Amino acid sequence: MYSNSSNLGRTSLFWCSVDDILGGDCEQAKSHTSVWTPERHELTHEFNICHLCLQAKSRTSIWTLERHELTHEFNQAKSRTSVWTLKRHELTHEFNSRRKMSGFSLLNTDVLHDILSRLPADAFASAACVNKSWNKACKGILSTPKLASALSLNPNLHEAVNEVVNKVLAEPICPDFAIASIGKGFNLESAHTLITQKLGSRTPIITNVAGGLIGMDAKTSQVKEVKWDDADSDGERSRKNRGILLTVGFVPGLKVDTIPLLIGRTYQNYQMAMVDQFLIDISQYTDSVSGCSIPSGIILFGDQNFDMKPVMAEMDAVMPDEIAIVGDGSGSFLCRNWNNSPSCSYWIGAVALVFAKDKQNSPGIGDVQFNVACSTGVIPFGPQLQAASVEKGSNTSRLTFTMEGHNQILNAEELVDDILDLMDQQHTVPDLFLGVIHLQRGLYVDGSVSWRARTSLTFYQVTGSYGSELGIEGVGINPGDSFLFYHSDPGTALCTSDEAFQNLSALKADSNFPQVLGGFLFSSNLRSKSISGKPNMDSDPFRGNFPGVPLAGVYCRGEIGRGCSGLITQEEVAEENNPRRCHHVYAAVYLVLSYVPVSLTSDHS
Repeated sequence: MYSNSSNLGRTSLFWCSVDDILGGDCEQAKSHTSVWTPERHELTHEFNICHLCLQAKSRTSIWTLERHELTHEFNQAKSRTSVWTLKRHELTHEFNSRRKMSGFSLLNTDVLHDILSRLPADAFASAACVNKSWNKACKGILSTPKLASALSLNPNLHEAVNEVVNKVLAEPICPDFAIASIGKGFNLESAHTLITQKLGSRTPIITNVAGGLIGMDAKTSQVKEVKWDDADSDGERSRKNRGILLTVGFVPGLKVDTIPLLIGRTYQNYQMAMVDQFLIDISQYTDSVSGCSIPSGIILFGDQNFDMKPVMAEMDAVMPDEIAIVGDGSGSFLCRNWNNSPSCSYWIGAVALVFAKDKQNSPGIGDVQFNVACSTGVIPFGPQLQAASVEKGSNTSRLTFTMEGHNQILNAEELVDDILDLMDQQHTVPDLFLGVIHLQRGLYVDGSVSWRARTSLTFYQVTGSYGSELGIEGVGINPGDSFLFYHSDPGTALCTSDEAFQNLSALKADSNFPQVLGGFLFSSNLRSKSISGKPNMDSDPFRGNFPGVPLAGVYCRGEIGRGCSGLITQEEVAEENNPRRCHHVYAAVYLVLSYVPVSLTSDHS
């Protein structure tokens, strides 16, 4: 109790002392305090702002430090990335260097060339896309022309097509054209469709029906000749006459296309105008690709229901003598621009596979030349006769005739019987023909008119005799035409076959023709059945001179052979005043494709 009282007293004393000290100044102090209070608040506010600034500055410093640390780490990472990039480039360079020193790159040009040249056509085309060096090597391999041919007698169409396609494409080749010949046992449209699917629709392809085939077997690589008998019934023909011969060609420096001969269905007198248009189409195509209206060569196929003899006479008249024309003038065919449906106002009477020089030809490519040889097999007999009247059908004619210079109509039936009796005594039954001499007209393809003072000899097979009328195949004979009787002669065929052999031997020995690419043979199906004791007679002139070189041959009924290359054995062709033969019977026509390198071409020019 005492202590509490004592403390209380001291407190009272303290406050009394304060009052004494301050005395009357207390009020004044309160007044000063009232003034200081707003200043204190201002100072406090400034202090708080400074405090916040210091805090923000502290945080900024921390952030700056962190940014510097992150920047440092980023620069280190960047430095490491640069090192990795450098190492990657070094490794890539080392890899490329090692790759260049390994595999196919180690092969020299000759070895690479040898490997690529052994590839099949599809693999070869892929190899050409690998790199520039391979592309250059592939171009070098396909810098010269090439012909490939294969024969299959497989009775199954699909299997036969696969066999010949695989064979002709077994080596590097880029088909510029293709010719497929089939037996009558195969369907023409189906065969053409299959070949087109295999080779592509852009390749000019002609598929034709033949009476027999000559070629190298796709499986055995042996040369085979097969001749089918026309006398077989339709059922036997369908079972027996089965085979296909496929030939593809690569001809750099030439352009190749099919040109059809369109024939109106209703206007028979329109035929000659269509032939003229056919020649114009050939001229225009040739001019468009070569800058010249003259083609290098033509392989021609005619329909069996259309007489090709007047067409050949017209083509022979308007084209220069050096243009080779060969083919089958009486068969069945399809080409890529065919349309023979009855609803169409025209049909295709013939098609020409036209070869023309390429005006965009690359330098360094030589010339492909067309050389024609021929073995004939008919001889004339009897007096000169003259047609008196002619009755024409769609593809046959009947005529009456007189001795030239006389007016009496002769009895055709008696004359034919006398001829056959005479031949029967010689133990032969020949085929009879009329050899009609026509005057050629001379309208050249380039538009200039020039009349030629020469004639052509055209053959028409005799089909029968009916009193005073004589029946023949074809519609080209007219009243007033002069003619002779001709008959087939095996001795003449054998003799001219040997002459063809000698002429091809001369071609082989000619230094201007160092490389023979291949050949085509169009042989009469009448020759093989009457010439016995000499198998493979028609193919021997070619195979004997060029063993191993591709040969594609067909038996047909309208051999076309025209060209003055020095190989045709007919003496009358060489003489200006004698009739020319372009459409043959009982003959074998050879087309030899040869290649002249650019060095020899320039030397020869």
